[in-house]
Amino acid sequence: MNYLDSLYWIHERTKFGIKPGVKRMEWMLQRLGNPEQKIQAIHIGGTNGKGSTVAYLRDALLNNDYQVGTFTSPYIESFNERISLNGTPISNEEIVELVRRVKPVSEAMDEETELGVATEFEIITTMMYLYFGEIHPVDFVIVEAGLGVKNDSTNVITPILSVLTSIGLDHTDILGNTYIDIARDKSAIIKEGIPVVYAVKNEEALKLIRDTTENMHAKSLEFDRDILIVSEDDEFTYRYKDYELENIALDMLGEHQKENAALAITALIELNEQGLIEIDFNKMIDGIEQVKWKGRIERVSEKPLIILDGAHNQESVDALIDTIEKYYHLEKVDILFSAIAGKPIHHMLHAFDEISEHIYVTQFNFPKALPIEKLYDEVDSEQKSMVEDYVTFIQNYDGDALLITGSLYFISEVKTKLGYH
Repeated sequence: MNYLDSLYWIHERTKFGIKPGVKRMEWMLQRLGNPEQKIQAIHIGGTNGKGSTVAYLRDALLNNDYQVGTFTSPYIESFNERISLNGTPISNEEIVELVRRVKPVSEAMDEETELGVATEFEIITTMMYLYFGEIHPVDFVIVEAGLGVKNDSTNVITPILSVLTSIGLDHTDILGNTYIDIARDKSAIIKEGIPVVYAVKNEEALKLIRDTTENMHAKSLEFDRDILIVSEDDEFTYRYKDYELENIALDMLGEHQKENAALAITALIELNEQGLIEIDFNKMIDGIEQVKWKGRIERVSEKPLIILDGAHNQESVDALIDTIEKYYHLEKVDILFSAIAGKPIHHMLHAFDEISEHIYVTQFNFPKALPIEKLYDEVDSEQKSMVEDYVTFIQNYDGDALLITGSLYFISEVKTKLGYH
């Protein structure tokens, strides 16, 4: 198989949908010699902020001369970036080799068991564990959970530390409709005796997380209790125990990014105190300050101002609006919006009324993308339009400021079609 054949085979797994549970993962990994047991993993779960937190941890460790693997989703520019080595996507040849080794195992499971066919995400996760556990070992692997934690295919590891970035209402059709439902699922990131760093704001969810850490005898490091930040315009001061780090200035905009960075810093301090890493604090902060993350408040044009952001649920939309108001000082922007099924689109679009001059809705080439008419009907504002050809619309946009948002999958397609790199 060549690279395109390999990608086709992986993507063909989408027809099997999402099938919660880790039994298929465990079967395939056992056949492959349990490579997931050979890595030092940091497991990242949460509704929002996972990708940014992965990036902060990665760059801080790289700046301290560690070899770091990362597993993230979805990809923004190329499929290969989901499995990255020291911030660089693995090669096409490595994808081909991984498929060559995983495909027969997947097919054997289908033939020899009643577990069912492996999904696309399970295949990619298995490839990642095989790559970092056997083919290219590294010092640390930062593993971002996909959908939830309890039944997510990444949840087959015993990490050295876990991070729970947030709990919000997303994927409610699968994880449950309430904060407590989602907290029950994501609390599975807490493992017996393994430290966990978390930021949870909902009181019910927070109590469940606290109770779970106690029951699992896991050291809990809680934002707004153990971890504090003092925000000063573009900078912030970080405080934890006797540590105080001042004048931290992130390249990533938004108050929520300061929280994500604080979680990453705390995780690194904990690993340092355990003797699992040796951290130069200046190098750590330098690494964190320079982080950029594609598709998050990404400015791709100055005149006119065009910003991409993959805000894909209520909490991330609120954070995006706050960032636009505080950092760009814009009262009104035009919004180009598209989203996939299963999202609270009415609430998301309603929230944008606060900053929208005009809301344009469109659709993109993705299996779960919502029809343009459905999106249009959900917009309360009278200042709304349907855009059939969003590429031409963006190319000809002559307003003052355009915010393109609604789904990371949409942002990925926009970047590809418009050549934003």
